[in-house]
Amino acid sequence: MSQIDALPSDNTRRLSWAVAALVVAGNMIGSGVYLLPVTLAPTGSSSLVGWVVCGVGAVLLALMFGGLGRYLPKAGGLADFASAGVGRFLGYQAGLFYWAACVVGNVAVAVAAVGYLAFFFPVLKEPVWGAVANLAIIWITTAIYARGTQSAARFGALSLVLGLVPIVLAIIAGAIAFKPEVFAASWSPSGEPLTKSVPASLAIIFWAFLGVESAAALTSRVRNPARDVGLASVAGVMLAFVIYVLACVAVFGVIPAGVLAESTSPFADLVARVMGASVAGLVAACAVIKTTGTIVGWTMTGGETARAAAENGWLPRLFGGKVKGKTPWTNPLMMGVLMSVLVLISVQPSLGKQFEMLIGVTSVLTLVLYAVCSMSLLTISNSWTWRLVGVCGLIFSFFAVVAAAGDYVLPSLAFFALTSLAWCWVGRTNDTKLDNIEG
Repeated sequence: MSQIDALPSDNTRRLSWAVAALVVAGNMIGSGVYLLPVTLAPTGSSSLVGWVVCGVGAVLLALMFGGLGRYLPKAGGLADFASAGVGRFLGYQAGLFYWAACVVGNVAVAVAAVGYLAFFFPVLKEPVWGAVANLAIIWITTAIYARGTQSAARFGALSLVLGLVPIVLAIIAGAIAFKPEVFAASWSPSGEPLTKSVPASLAIIFWAFLGVESAAALTSRVRNPARDVGLASVAGVMLAFVIYVLACVAVFGVIPAGVLAESTSPFADLVARVMGASVAGLVAACAVIKTTGTIVGWTMTGGETARAAAENGWLPRLFGGKVKGKTPWTNPLMMGVLMSVLVLISVQPSLGKQFEMLIGVTSVLTLVLYAVCSMSLLTISNSWTWRLVGVCGLIFSFFAVVAAAGDYVLPSLAFFALTSLAWCWVGRTNDTKLDNIEG
């Protein structure tokens, strides 16, 4: 096999807006909802405020990407969106930031999958065995992407349907056993006011909304980018937002924050309390399937971003570029290798700590990308409505990064410094053409 697949030449082989919306929702509804209650336990049920704030921001960002798709229907992905409005250097940075976010984020999703596997195999809570399981999941999903983007998208859509089973069961269980006094007692476990606890949690919460850009990243793969990027982005965000809010209320209304902090499978634990261990096992199994599908979706999105970057001369030809629109088999191979290295260097004493560190860095990397794309829409748009959307997206992205802890911002700054040094060579040896991406 020399190529994964070529750029589809007819609409029947491209993704419809509905399938693209499922990719968007599938990339979001993964580890974000399955393991975040554990990470947010110190914030408690007041994290509901953060979910609403991030949900509004995600809708604005979805509209922003819809605007970019409208103005730049022939763009090859996020880097082209950025380059068209704010220049090649920031386009280059946007492409590499997003690619790095996909790699780091995928490892975080795999950590969440291992957390639910530990429901069946407690030994996986140990760092060494957890890392082994993490590596196995990454290479299985890499092999699925290597079969082609259509296979990856269909697997992601199927896993989304199965993945909703544990969420629906958990929401039902929460409705049955909801205790207002438990929810109230968990409002702010640390005793801090919302002005301190909520902003500090925004970068972590926004992890659950990463994926809003998935349709935009796959612009070259959808049937009608000018229309479908916006439709898919908004529909995917709204579906995820409703599920997140209901799930948050369900978990914190049944399990005290102190107990929740020690869990590796919060929804399975919730269902076990209300419906029994056998049903909890079903929840854990479906969660593993869904997180696996999420990894496939992120691997595909990251791989296609790397292909586009390679075609621009920003990444080695191992990721693509020998034939425009075709992804070589070395692309998923390199993605798998990089994710495996990251698994080994990010191992922590607990899955929750490893997950928190990875999602914090991923969120900041992606929020920087969102800010750059918002600037691009602000620049290229000739409509005050779309310019307002761009301004709102820029403001939200900026304040979300500012609210993040320094531990998450510093790796992003280091990555920016590294890629800026690389630009000194890349910028001289490549002359990317942007003339053909506007509609």
